[in-house]
Amino acid sequence: MHFPKAALFDLDGTLADSAHDLLAAANAMRVARGRAPMLLSEFRPCVSRGARAMLQVAFPDLSETQREAWIPELLDQYQRQIGRHEGVFEGIEAMLGALEAAGTVWGIVTNKPEYLARELLPHLGWHTRSAVLIGGDTLPVRKPDPLPLMVAADRLGLAVADCVYVGDDRRDIVAARAAGMRSVVALWGYRLAVDDPVNWGGDVMIERPADLVDPMRWPQP
Repeated sequence: MHFPKAALFDLDGTLADSAHDLLAAANAMRVARGRAPMLLSEFRPCVSRGARAMLQVAFPDLSETQREAWIPELLDQYQRQIGRHEGVFEGIEAMLGALEAAGTVWGIVTNKPEYLARELLPHLGWHTRSAVLIGGDTLPVRKPDPLPLMVAADRLGLAVADCVYVGDDRRDIVAARAAGMRSVVALWGYRLAVDDPVNWGGDVMIERPADLVDPMRWPQP
């Protein structure tokens, strides 16, 4: 049993516990409009679903068109908050260290805009460690389209079959399956109560990042 040649990860909800920074951004918008701040428990489950989902939770009474127009403001507010509250999930650093010690390269494929992901990585100490970064606007399409995963593998000089993708959202697993890439469902991430990861079709489901220190827990070829 061995680690894959390359491990690719979603960012928010998989590697980075970014809900606090994103909540601060959404609450800044709410307070500016005379609304009370939201609690983390209200906001956290939607974080992996992107800006539109976060705005839907923050402003449920607005039309989809109005919320769409506020996406740039949310991203701007988030950029001001990056690194203030953000951290990594317990066990992530041990997992990344085990991969690196075994000679496995790792990288990030996220739907977060690339410029925001690149700004975040130095705060987490990963800007020189992540071998590839594909953001939600790096290519014409984003997850659940498989292309971002396929391009990440290509930039690493590896076949898709040599890589494993780890993510906490259904779109992550759908993208991996469509790309022909093995996948890990990160159960420690952000999920709505209605989500059922069992039905996503991942190769394995893992409860804690620390479990992935063991190569036997990774899906094998």
